[in-house]
Amino acid sequence: MPPRSYATLTPAGRRFALFAIAIGGFGIGTSEFISMGLLPDIARSLLAPFYAQNPDAATAKAGIAVSAYAAGVVIGAPVLSLLSVTMSRPKLIIGLGIGLLFGTLLSASMPTFELTVIARFLAGLPHGAFFGVAALLAADVMGPGNQGKGIALALSGLTVANLAGVPLLTAFGQSLGWRTAYQLVAGIFALTVVLLLIALPPQAPPRGRSIRDELSAFRSKRLWMVLVIDSVGFLSMFAVFGYIADISTSVAGMQPAHVPLILACAGLGMTIGNIVGGHLADWSFRRSPLLVFPFFVASLFLLIPLASFPVGLAVGIVVLMGLNACIHPSLQAWLMDSAGESVTLGAALHHGAFNIANSLGVAAGGIVVAAGFGFRAPIILAAGLGVFGWAITALGLTLDRRRRPHGDVSPSRPIKPAAAPTVV
Repeated sequence: MPPRSYATLTPAGRRFALFAIAIGGFGIGTSEFISMGLLPDIARSLLAPFYAQNPDAATAKAGIAVSAYAAGVVIGAPVLSLLSVTMSRPKLIIGLGIGLLFGTLLSASMPTFELTVIARFLAGLPHGAFFGVAALLAADVMGPGNQGKGIALALSGLTVANLAGVPLLTAFGQSLGWRTAYQLVAGIFALTVVLLLIALPPQAPPRGRSIRDELSAFRSKRLWMVLVIDSVGFLSMFAVFGYIADISTSVAGMQPAHVPLILACAGLGMTIGNIVGGHLADWSFRRSPLLVFPFFVASLFLLIPLASFPVGLAVGIVVLMGLNACIHPSLQAWLMDSAGESVTLGAALHHGAFNIANSLGVAAGGIVVAAGFGFRAPIILAAGLGVFGWAITALGLTLDRRRRPHGDVSPSRPIKPAAAPTVV
């Protein structure tokens, strides 16, 4: 029989494959963001003497675990994506799922704070490469002309995780212990591996490209420019979201048991924004960030007064996270386009750059908290960082337009895929 492509899958088969990919994103989103809601619990458990003396400073120190996970993503995204030159996409994404499973199990079992930080770093290593391969697999399954929607589909698991998984497991973590929450996330990754094994047809390994060929993408000035936008533009969001549990209790005056509701609001905004962002990316992955970013910055400034009230904080978080999520499919599509033939590397780099913002944003928020300015300070800092990110984005888009005067200014041209997958 002749080789089959993903386009020949039955409609049910395509839906099942997309579901399996999204479940993996759901696990990653839950793993990444649940730490932020459980920082006080982690600090109370692993930094008990310090927490008894200074709870705010201990919670800020616990943010190192978030930064360690982000550092793992930053390093793992480009390094592990290089495996795409020797492994088929289905085999690679299953291997990355196994890595996520074991990294999360280690996070749940380490006895000290220092070892937990190392485990979080290891858990983050497969994150970016998994999402990069997932975006390409989703685009393969959905067919030509749907790159932006494929990226959004791969990210949908992450956004739904923030709508449902993070709030629920944060509540479990508060009542049953943060280790239990991580164990449940490990269960999601085990399910992901099983579903991917069933849903994805086997595929021949790639031929004709080497690691050197893949790394040639780094010669592109456009690629570096988009990486800077991706890394710097979203420091502001993480400066706020990294301390959302304490902002909810200390600034809005909410009870700890109500923190999952705020996390669900964040997930709602992210889910809506991701859907809109997928369509905007297929419209124009260059113009849409410039269209959305001013509203994103405005939402940061509005959050400063709104955060004093529970309802205001909930509304502000929905808007902030929705506008943030709206931009990401375009940035990942832009990176994939800038990477040329190294499309897997480009897709993974978005998540590495995003987690540079994660690490630096949480660290910046922790500095102002540890300095004694309280948990309103990260919001004020984020507003200033948002203006800076807007300026960097506008500058990058201007430079890109000068280099490509007849480029993507209306509906975006299709992103050139890697060699068409062959199912065997």
